[in-house]
Amino acid sequence: MNVLRMADLDLAGKRVFIRADLNVPQDDSGAITDDTRIRASVPGIRLALEKGAAVMVTSHLGRPTEGQFSEADSLAPIAKRLGELLGREVPLVRDWLGGVDVKPGAVVLLENCRFNVGEKKNADELAQKMAALCDVYVNDAFGTAHRAEATTHGIAKFAKVACAGPLLAAELDALGKALANPRRPLVAIVAGSKVSTKLTILKTLSERVDRLIVGGGIANAFMLAAGLPIGKSLCEPDLLPEAKEILVMMEARGAKVPIPTDVVVAKTFAADAPATVKAAKEVEDDDMILDIGPATAKHYAGILGMAGTIVWNGPVGVFEFEAFGNGTKEVADAIASSKAFSIAGGGDTLAAIAKYGVTDRIGYISTGGGAFLEFLEGKVLPAVEILEKRAAA
Repeated sequence: MNVLRMADLDLAGKRVFIRADLNVPQDDSGAITDDTRIRASVPGIRLALEKGAAVMVTSHLGRPTEGQFSEADSLAPIAKRLGELLGREVPLVRDWLGGVDVKPGAVVLLENCRFNVGEKKNADELAQKMAALCDVYVNDAFGTAHRAEATTHGIAKFAKVACAGPLLAAELDALGKALANPRRPLVAIVAGSKVSTKLTILKTLSERVDRLIVGGGIANAFMLAAGLPIGKSLCEPDLLPEAKEILVMMEARGAKVPIPTDVVVAKTFAADAPATVKAAKEVEDDDMILDIGPATAKHYAGILGMAGTIVWNGPVGVFEFEAFGNGTKEVADAIASSKAFSIAGGGDTLAAIAKYGVTDRIGYISTGGGAFLEFLEGKVLPAVEILEKRAAA
């Protein structure tokens, strides 16, 4: 994508405003339980400092009421952790719209941007105030790129220079490599509890991919569409016409949706429920399909092993339960062992990647949840679109 990149700019002595995604999970005491997003944002901040910029960083955290300060949604814990990772103090500035005192080579964290009235509605008045604070605006928050808010979109309209930070640029490069000009065969894994939540993604990918592997409740719909019994498994029968349409579309252009030939079932949805492997055609009325079977997992692994590019969103079974995690483990291992370029995204997918220890063997792990999904759907990401417009101008 054609956007200006912070890495290519001269930032010496410039005031740089970085929109990061520091929205990390916290426990009831406010302690950070996973600092992945903070660590992912450090390279961009460090690069700006190394270039001699006066650096201002902000992010949202939680869902505070605009115009009201909330201790629970304060970025104070983030400032502390960011300082530890950068090896320097990172002061937290609470009231910053009127001006920020920061010198070249220094960094401050601007309090939760959602405390400002007009942030979520992308108010021009707010965006103009923020743009006046800086010489260069940097969006390094792919996780919020699907939202048009004052710190992700509005400020980019009014800032003197608007560009992408290294994290956002890397996301766009990886997604472009996976979907815009992929090495074939292109294999997508789309799984989840409901077809309805990912129907647009399925239809978009069905026009692009060579193999579309489905899992979870989505796979149940395709099994039913193929005439197989699914017992009392999670399914949306009213969406069977859409599943059949995708099967027909794929087949018409020589692509395929492989249907499970065996499954792992249980009588109840529970971690301690006895697991039974059955042929897909032998699923009984009181069975719940909670994973793909070993033969299907082996078949999928073979497809992934021959792939040139792999896009992964969603575990293929209830991997949180040990008895029903083998299918997802086999898929994860196959992707990790494949020579294909792989890109993975989505909260459950990242949890599976971490559980099976393949993090370092996935080509690119997306930091965005909703943004990753909307990109797969073929939607325009507002925060990226405005950077493209500014670059073109």
